[in-house]
Amino acid sequence: MPVELALGAKVRALRRSQRITQAELARRLGISASYLNLIEHNRRGFTADLLVRLAKILPVDLKAMSPDNDDRAVAELLEVLGDPLFESFDLVAAEMRELATTHPGAVQAILRLYEAYREARDSAGSLAAKLSDGDALEGMPQARFPTEEVSDLLQRHLNYFPELEAGAEALSRDAHLDDADTTFANLATYLQRTHGVAVRVQKTSVMDSALRRYDPDKGELWLSEVLRRGSRNFQLAHQVGLITQRAVLDKIASDPLLATDESRALCRVALANYFASAVLMPYESFLRAARLERYDVELLGHRFRASVEQTCHRLTTLRRPGAEGVPFHMMRIDIAGNISKRFSASGMRFARFSGACPRWNVFEAFLTPGMIRTQLSQMPDGKVYFEIASTVRKQGGGFRAPRTQYAIALGCEVAYARDLVYADGLDLTSRDAIVPVGPSCRLCERMDCEQRAFPPLLHPLQVNEQLRGVSFYAPIKT
Repeated sequence: MPVELALGAKVRALRRSQRITQAELARRLGISASYLNLIEHNRRGFTADLLVRLAKILPVDLKAMSPDNDDRAVAELLEVLGDPLFESFDLVAAEMRELATTHPGAVQAILRLYEAYREARDSAGSLAAKLSDGDALEGMPQARFPTEEVSDLLQRHLNYFPELEAGAEALSRDAHLDDADTTFANLATYLQRTHGVAVRVQKTSVMDSALRRYDPDKGELWLSEVLRRGSRNFQLAHQVGLITQRAVLDKIASDPLLATDESRALCRVALANYFASAVLMPYESFLRAARLERYDVELLGHRFRASVEQTCHRLTTLRRPGAEGVPFHMMRIDIAGNISKRFSASGMRFARFSGACPRWNVFEAFLTPGMIRTQLSQMPDGKVYFEIASTVRKQGGGFRAPRTQYAIALGCEVAYARDLVYADGLDLTSRDAIVPVGPSCRLCERMDCEQRAFPPLLHPLQVNEQLRGVSFYAPIKT
C-alpha cells in the first residue's frame, strides 16, 4: 500500500508560487482537478509516486516537504508564543501544529515578525542604556543576528554540503594529503605552488593577537606560533578553502535567507570551517574510523589531529545519502548559558528565543572540566536521547592570555546509543536513569521540576500565598 503524506498546504503554496492553476497541475500530474483539490485541503494523501511526478514539474525542495520541517516550525512557534507578551491568550499545541501544517507561510511570517520585534526591543534597551550613559549611538544592533541566519541555513542543509566535500577530496589528491604527519608541509607546498602564497609561522608579537592573517597583495599567510599542530593545520586548510572554493562559498552564501553582507561573510567563514574539517577528516576514512572506534571522540581527535570540538562538529556532517553516520545533535554553550553553536539531525529541539534547560548534562560538564559526562535525557514529547558533554578550552598565547572555556554537548536518539562507546555498561532501558529535560521552561510542561524558572506556556501562573510546592510555579492541591 503506498505511503501517503499530508502535504496539501505545501503543494498549494508551491503551485501558486509558480502561477499554475489547479486544473493545469492536475492535468500534468495525470489526476483529476477534483482529486487535486482534495489533496490540497488534506482530505486525500499525497503518494510518493505523485511527489516524484511533482518534482519533475515544479522546483520541489524535498527537505521543505519533510515532516521534520513541520515539527521544527511547531517547536519554534510554541517558543515564540511562550513570550509573556502572549500570556493572556488561550493557546493549544494542537492548533499550533494545524497552523504549521496548513499555513506554513503564515508560520514563517509570524516567526520573522517576532524576530524583528525581539531585536527591536533589544535595540531599544541598548539605545536607552547608551542615552542614559551619554554614549554615542554608533554600533546599534541589527534587525536580526547574522549568527541566527547562518544557523538556520546550516540546519536547512542538514549541515551537509556535497560540493565542499568534493572540493576537499580533490584537494587531498592534488596536495597528497595521505599522511596526517605531513599535512601542514604538503598544504603549504600546495598553496605556494598553485597560488604563489607563502606560509609563515610568526611570533605573537608580530601577529598582534591574531591567529591567522592573510595578505593577498603580498601573497603571504601568517599563522600564530600559539597554534598547536592540529589547529595550525585547520587554519591553513581554512584559508585554502577561502581561496580555492570561492565560487562554491559565494553560491551557497547567496541564499535569500542571508539578508546582510555580515551574514553572507559569516556564512563563508562557517563554510570554510566545514571545508577545513572535510580536508583534515576525509568523509570515507573518517566515517569508517568513527564506526570502527564506535564514535570515540577523543580517539578520533588524536588520529585525525583535530580538537574535540572539531571532531564533534565533523560527526554532525556525516549525512551523505547511502553513507550516513549516526544522526547527532550538537550544542556549544558557555558558563553563562549562551548558546553559540547548535545543530540538530537527531530531532532534538533547541530553544531559539529563550534559555536552555539547566538539567542538561552540558551544564554539569563545567563542574568536572575535561571529563566526559553521559546522560539519558527525555524530552516532554517522550523521546529519549543519549548525550555526552565535556568542556573544551581555547588555547591562549602565554601566561597573561585569557583562557576561554566552553562546554560541548553531542547526542543522538537512544536507539543509536549502542553504536557509541560511551554507552557501554549503561542500562539504557532503566527508567530510573532517565533525566527529564526540556527545551526551556516556557516550552516544558513538567510542573514538578524543582529548577523551573518560569511558568509553562500552556499553564497560567497560579499563586497561593499559603502553600509552596517543589517550585514557585508548581501547582498544589488544596
